[in-house]
Amino acid sequence: IGASVLLVVLAPVAAVAAAGILLREGRPVLFRQERIGRDGVPFTLWKLRTMTPDAEGRLPELLAQDEMGEHYFKVSDDPRITPVGRVLRAWSIDEIPQLFNVLRGDMSLVGPRPLFSRPEDYELVERRRLGVRPGLTGLWQGSGRSTVDGRQAVQKDIFYIENWSLLNDLIILVRTVRTVLARGGAR
Repeated sequence: IGASVLLVVLAPVAAVAAAGILLREGRPVLFRQERIGRDGVPFTLWKLRTMTPDAEGRLPELLAQDEMGEHYFKVSDDPRITPVGRVLRAWSIDEIPQLFNVLRGDMSLVGPRPLFSRPEDYELVERRRLGVRPGLTGLWQGSGRSTVDGRQAVQKDIFYIENWSLLNDLIILVRTVRTVLARGGAR
């Protein structure tokens, strides 16, 4: 229900963002990527495209600059991010299409963020993340987004799983909105 309401409310924002991508950066407007979901099942994650179309191919040249580690990847001033993409990321507008992933049941509104890497690469404690649906937002997104390193992100994900409650989910959603509006930790 929450994803449906958010899609209706945010559809105009997503439409304007998609038009901006199309007019300024060209096609494709959407970006899709395989991620790992509950029980290790892969799914296709959707986002508005914020990087150059060849971004995936350029990833190997940037791996040495990774600032997060632990199955996450972030680079300050990533050269693959487009001008429109910087604005969309600052406001997390690029994440709106993931609401369709929530409607499909691949994701939930709150939970550990879905990872790229294969479950066989996880340490034993990290595999616990696979017992729940990945989320559009999670504990570490509401407490710093990209300023949290990979090890801290995993610890926060495990803490979230072990201490899940509906009240905690509501608190995380409110914190995430506050963090996004303040553009805290955005890259």
